[in-house]
Amino acid sequence: MTTIDKEIGDKINFMTFIITKFARAYKMNSQEAYFYLKKYGGLEYLDEFWWTLHVEDPYWSIKALYQECHQNGGMR
Repeated sequence: MTTIDKEIGDKINFMTFIITKFARAYKMNSQEAYFYLKKYGGLEYLDEFWWTLHVEDPYWSIKALYQECHQNGGMR
């Protein structure tokens, strides 16, 4: 496995993990959370800042995602 493959795998693992945690925190199923994050810019935010977010406590990562979505019109 090359370094790029490992980094992509790590990114996918983190994004899957944090979307599931976000869903639980806001009482959604994973699919609802995915579409909510997609609609309000959370997935773009995750894509751009995943490396920084993955070293944070999941609570702060979820809070950052919520704030990003809220700034983009999300009202959950």
